Amino acid sequence: MKYHVLAACILMIAGVAIAGCTQGTTTTPASTGTQVATETARITPQVSFSLGDHYLQDPQGYTFQTEKDVLVKEFRVDDPSWGVYFKVQPLSDDVQKCWFSIDVTDVNTQKLVIHDGYGKDQPYEREQWIAMHGDGPYKLTMTGNCAKVWVTAAKRNP
Repeated sequence: MKYHVLAACILMIAGVAIAGCTQGTTTTPASTGTQVATETARITPQVSFSLGDHYLQDPQGYTFQTEKDVLVKEFRVDDPSWGVYFKVQPLSDDVQKCWFSIDVTDVNTQKLVIHDGYGKDQPYEREQWIAMHGDGPYKLTMTGNCAKVWVTAAKRNP
């Protein structure tokens, strides 16, 4: 009787092992179509501030047609609690071609305070709010490709 139980256990273990080894061996046919990039938003908590008096805002926005387009804006912040908001509109159906990068530099220290953006090495999040701290002169360096962008730097409302 002991040998029958042992043999049954061995057969059961062998059956489970064989079933486990054969799962997932189906092959999928190679795709011959083109890849389509889709936009995905990173999961971040919603920003809980609004902007007040503006340090920088152009209602017309800025258009970046080629990767060589660079725009630099300087302004002075007189309140230690401020923020940057930007909204990106891709100008091409090929999302991977569309990107925008913004660097905020403290002019006094020449220190890069923020590097953010849309696409390329950043998430595909079209609207972003960035809380900033510290007054003084700042420089925004913006680059992009196939994108129109509206950027606002302003005091944060309480």
